[in-house]
Amino acid sequence: MERAPYAADPAATRGREFAEEREGTRGPRSEFQRDRDRIVHSIAFRRLRSKTQVFIAPDGDHYRTRLTHSLEVAQIGRVIARELGLDEDLTEALCLAHDIGHPPFGHAGEKALEEAMAHAGGYDHNAQGIRTLARLESPYCDHEGLNLTWETLEGMAKHNGPVVAPNWALAEIDKAFPLALGEWPSLEAQVAAIADDIAYDNHDIDDGLRAGFIEMDDLLVLPSVADQWRAVERRFPHAGRDRQQRELVRTQIGLMVNDVLTHTREQLAGIASADDVRAAGRGLAGFSPSMREEERRLKAFMYDKLYYHPEQIGTAERARDVIARLFVAYRQDPKLLPDEWLAQLPDGDPGRSRHIADFIAGMTDRFAIEQVRRIYGRAPEGLSNV
Repeated sequence: MERAPYAADPAATRGREFAEEREGTRGPRSEFQRDRDRIVHSIAFRRLRSKTQVFIAPDGDHYRTRLTHSLEVAQIGRVIARELGLDEDLTEALCLAHDIGHPPFGHAGEKALEEAMAHAGGYDHNAQGIRTLARLESPYCDHEGLNLTWETLEGMAKHNGPVVAPNWALAEIDKAFPLALGEWPSLEAQVAAIADDIAYDNHDIDDGLRAGFIEMDDLLVLPSVADQWRAVERRFPHAGRDRQQRELVRTQIGLMVNDVLTHTREQLAGIASADDVRAAGRGLAGFSPSMREEERRLKAFMYDKLYYHPEQIGTAERARDVIARLFVAYRQDPKLLPDEWLAQLPDGDPGRSRHIADFIAGMTDRFAIEQVRRIYGRAPEGLSNV
């Protein structure tokens, strides 16, 4: 499909924070393809394979992690971007990078770091993702970070809309390389955000059913889901229940994607350029009002039945304690840090606490558990309920 006039154009990028001399030496790729590849090749991206998505440190191999979730988001994002004539590579880069700032144990770990960092500016996983790729992940000899394009960093910062009050991590990047935080982002960033919603809304159902935290009969209280389930049963009456459930998930994803495409095309009337997208004063890519309401009810159901399930809450509290104990240990005895991290430890706060939080945020679930065992003499118990 031809590039739409409102798509981001890699040939017209606003550039990178640091000038580079290596153009033409790494193959025939666009600037956004380079960004995508830098993200995929990063250590931070590889660590997502052992970070919590829904279930903390799962024993089973079939549950999603942050890595598999990010790949699924990218697949959905590329489909939507292609149909709308957007830049698929920028969309994919944003989808793949959107969860890189998550600490171990998902939102439980993030809550622990928020509390531990209250005196040092707090913690936000979205800002931490940008900090990780723009400062901490530094494989190049001539600059800090991955030196991603303005459009990729902008999309990471604002994929949920303009940022009115950036936390310290995002504010530092914005000061060095202004990202126009008060404007709406590109359509590619907006598509990445809605692809994330579509992926976790439906794939978390899949994992919840597999783990037994959700029963199909519970899901059928949602009228839209019940309608699709009855249609699946009519089409495939002799299929096993497991296959029918997976067909339901695929059907739900298809319905949401088609709704986004129809509604977004309607919203793009009169939009003639990428600048028009940013000047629109509202999000343009997303669900129709009716689908948005159905999705809101689905999210409420998932919080009630899965995310706030008593077993999940208990496991999350234990995981939160792991992160809190690690932060206290490194603050009290910095020599527990690896030598390369100890060598760069600032003398005082807030820099010292932020440095420790950077180290903890990069951990996988497994590594965090091992560090608690090493420091405190025994591994924490009850950190997996599937």
